Amino acid sequence: MRRLQIEHITTYQYASDVSLLPHRLLLRPREGHDIRIESAELMISPAHQLQWQRDVYDNSVAVATFTESGNRLSIDSRLILQHYDDQPLNFLVADYAVYYPFRYNPAESDDLAPYLSVIFGQDRPLLYAWLQQFWQSGQVVETYLLLDWINKAIATGFTYQQREEPGVQTPATTLARRAGSCRDFATLFIDACRSLGLASRFVSGYLYTPMRPRGQGSTHAWSEVYLPGAGWKGFDSTTGQVVGNDHITVAVNRHPELAPPVSGSFIADAGQASHMHVAVEVTEIGA
Repeated sequence: MRRLQIEHITTYQYASDVSLLPHRLLLRPREGHDIRIESAELMISPAHQLQWQRDVYDNSVAVATFTESGNRLSIDSRLILQHYDDQPLNFLVADYAVYYPFRYNPAESDDLAPYLSVIFGQDRPLLYAWLQQFWQSGQVVETYLLLDWINKAIATGFTYQQREEPGVQTPATTLARRAGSCRDFATLFIDACRSLGLASRFVSGYLYTPMRPRGQGSTHAWSEVYLPGAGWKGFDSTTGQVVGNDHITVAVNRHPELAPPVSGSFIADAGQASHMHVAVEVTEIGA
């Protein structure tokens, strides 16, 4: 078991007072058999009303509705949790899915349909060409090995670049540039898997990196693939690892652009300037 402390502070500074519209926050990790939250504190200013809800993916969503205007928005999330997934490779795949290609059980395929549709369909020919190095029609390969090869090929063959721009690169752009952010790599992996008929989804959360200098933390993104018999298994195409207790899942979604930690808007005079700053710290603490 690993005990982690997470602090995630997002601030927006505006040139003058603005009217803040409701903001949607995905900041609370998904609890389950692998993660238990000990304590959680969410501090927001200016004055607001907060409502918690579950979305269609069972993510925990906080909706902040502001009751006063201001020239600064501050969102400070602090958590302590226990993470038990210290053996990420300890899983068994159902017999019929041990080797690829396979077809999902009809009882599950309807529910998995949203996770099988390629996001950037126009890039499918390029993805097929890139995937030839891992699998070609007529071949049989162990499913986990195929996923591991693709995951590690992205991690070792592409250059990581932190991007502040919203949205994600298309797989074609990432393949052409041989570079991208963690969410770009996750998008490439997801569409590669879906092109092969493997259900996959986008994950946003945090990564515990003990060697990272203090003050240089950030949110993180990776992917999950549904493996019959094992369930959703995480693959981090930035590090090339199978996801374990270094990764803290906050939200999942079928589309990589639909799970930002903070989303919302404001009303201001034309030409109003704003500046955003995000600080994330993930540290291990004693039991």
